[in-house]
Amino acid sequence: MAKHDLSALIKGLNVDLANEYAAVIQYRTYASAVTGPFRQELRSYFNVEATDEFGHAGMLCDKIIALGGTPVLQAAEVKMTTEPREMLENSLADEEATIERYIERRRQAEEAGEVGLVVELDDIIADETRHRDELRLMLHRWP
Repeated sequence: MAKHDLSALIKGLNVDLANEYAAVIQYRTYASAVTGPFRQELRSYFNVEATDEFGHAGMLCDKIIALGGTPVLQAAEVKMTTEPREMLENSLADEEATIERYIERRRQAEEAGEVGLVVELDDIIADETRHRDELRLMLHRWP
């Protein structure tokens, strides 16, 4: 595989890493900031999501280093709100964008011959899809 192709993969993985860092911050902050009649359910949901995203960030960081890259240290933009519905809407939009990025990253990893990374990305895509679906269901029943 050409060095240029590997550089593009590392660059993309760093974009993903910055977004996972942002997701950890956003979900953890939402868990503390959420108010209203569904606080306990949403607090629990956001805490679990923060933990999942932290795991994704760890895998990405490890892989970037294994490929010879340097992981980013800054998070992508974090969307802050104190409105529970907006928290869910922000999270849904982020999950949808994340799925798209990971599908692209999977394609890049496959082209690079990084079979193990392809499998790991498949697992993350499945996780993010479950997150997306759960958010859709919560918003569907939201008053």
